[in-house]
Amino acid sequence: MTSTALSTRLLCGNRVLDLAHTHVMGILNVTPDSFSDGGCFSQSDAALRHAEAMAAAGATLIDVGGESTRPGARAVSPLEELERVAQIVERIARELDVIISVDTSTPSVMRETARLGAGLINDVRSLQREGALDAAAATGLPVCLMHMRGEPGNMQDNPRYDDLVGEVGDFLAERIAQCASVGIAAEKIILDPGFGFAKTLQHNLSLFKHMGALHALGRPLLVGVSRKSMIGQALSRPVGERLYGGLALAALAVTKGARILRVHDVAETVDVVRMIAAVELAE
Repeated sequence: MTSTALSTRLLCGNRVLDLAHTHVMGILNVTPDSFSDGGCFSQSDAALRHAEAMAAAGATLIDVGGESTRPGARAVSPLEELERVAQIVERIARELDVIISVDTSTPSVMRETARLGAGLINDVRSLQREGALDAAAATGLPVCLMHMRGEPGNMQDNPRYDDLVGEVGDFLAERIAQCASVGIAAEKIILDPGFGFAKTLQHNLSLFKHMGALHALGRPLLVGVSRKSMIGQALSRPVGERLYGGLALAALAVTKGARILRVHDVAETVDVVRMIAAVELAE
């Protein structure tokens, strides 16, 4: 792994994200088939109301996604994905004081949503789709690179690692280098270890325990474990009963230096972050 100096201010379009402290990113899936809330916010008005509620609850960023990346999810066409996300990105940009992150791997969606007001590209495929590197570079926006092997449809087919944390770190370092090759500076990159993507329960738990090693890459970490199967498997809880496990992981992630928590349950997670901050700032 290589190391670069960690800057604390990230320019996200016309807004600045101060990474000196932890932020909460609210999840807004405008899909019919996401694992937790598929179909709940596929209509523009409902999506905007939910974005408003998450911003009011303390979310600094809203992550808008038009393609489900749950295990076994079907692929969607670029046009279908863009039709799902474009209008809501434009409306949020016009009506809310919040950074818009777009959860996409699709070059045309990156370019168009950047034009409409997005401030961050969040790509589970780490800009590996054809044309994605160039598209992301053309937007000038910061990017979040996530570790995953394969595609959502096959990523859970017997994933194996000889050195889990080392291999995740090496993958992310290689993607940082690829970004540099098209002019995306390291200072514009956020890293996501990819919990739940091409990993068993034991992989997820071990990676979470040792995620501090990824700080050697010198970039801020985004952690997304909200309602995921690692909680369900560890606690034997269905999707609707994973809040407390998720909050426990959120608190652990903050103590391990995560700078963005990607969650469904914004208000509860904001309380966790603020409570930890209150203790840490006490004399």
